[in-house]
This record gives sequence, structure tokens and C-alpha cells, in this order.
Amino acid sequence: MVDVMSEGFRARDIGLRAQKKILSRMANKSVAKVFIDDTTASLLDNVYKLAKAYTGNKKEAEKLVKNIIKVVIKLGVLYRNGQFSAEELSHAERFKGRFHAAAMAVVSFYEVDFSYDRHYLLTALGEARAALRLLVQRHLTDKSLARVDAVFAFFANAAFLDAVFRKDSEHRELLGRIVADMNRAMDEGGM
Repeated sequence: MVDVMSEGFRARDIGLRAQKKILSRMANKSVAKVFIDDTTASLLDNVYKLAKAYTGNKKEAEKLVKNIIKVVIKLGVLYRNGQFSAEELSHAERFKGRFHAAAMAVVSFYEVDFSYDRHYLLTALGEARAALRLLVQRHLTDKSLARVDAVFAFFANAAFLDAVFRKDSEHRELLGRIVADMNRAMDEGGM
């Protein structure tokens, strides 16, 4: 009898790769709704509107949101299939903590006048990015890791943050919608 395992073939691994590949090619609203709840979908729609308003570039805004969706879906598939080691799960906890801190800072900076602290937000985002990369580096392709970097590069851009959090910002209304979505997501336990 041939030992299938010694040949490096595992149906589970093939299935997992197929799921990730299929999902990465189908990152659109209908697929996202299967994996992303209504609150998160609203948040992503508002992030798209903000990115489009800031950049003036519809394609760039679409690419940003698609990258977010692809990364979130792949993380979900990996987690649901028990692919993370104990060490990686500690990186996941660190990511969740730093991402939550960044989200709370965004809410606070919006709600409390003159509280915006660019350095704090850049640090929190940088630490969240580093923890996320440590979590997924063994599981995702270089292309997917580049997506992670692109998403964080967009949000951790000092000029973007300054433009969004300026008291007289033209983006204040959209930021308010994003903050409302973030508050709802935190109340629902999704962020």
C-alpha cells in the first residue's frame, strides 16, 4: 500500500488552497455578504466613499476595499480550518488588541475636539500591521501579503490622516458615518 501522506498530498490542504483561491477571485459584494455582516458591509461601503473622496480615484478606492475583503475572507477561512499555531494565535490576539486600539482612537479623535494624535494612530496601525503579517506570513502568498501592506499603507498615510481628522475637514461627514459603523460593530462584538 502506498503511503499517501509521504507523497505530500493532503486533500484538506488542497481544499483549503482551493477555497482561498476561489475567494480571492470573487471578492465582490455578493460573496462578501456571505462572510461579512451588514454592519461591516456598511463600514466598508463608507470606507470606499472616503477613499474615493480623498484620492479622487474610483479604481484605487475599489482596489482598497477589495483588498480588505480578500484579506478578511482568507483570515476567516484559515481560522475556521484551524490553520493557526499557538504562536500565530498569540499574534492574532496582538493584532486584535492593536487594531481595536486604533479603532477606538479613530472614534475618540472624531468625537473629542482637538484630541487627534497622528503619532499614536500611526504607531497603533504599524503594530497592527506587524502582528497581522506575523499571523499570516506562513499561510498567504507574497501577493496577499502585499495586499495587507497596501491596505495599511493607505490608512497609515500621515497626509491622509491629517486631511481626515482636520477640524474643518471636507471628509468629516464620511468619517462620522465610519465612526457610527465602527461603534455599531464594536457593540455587536465584530471589531
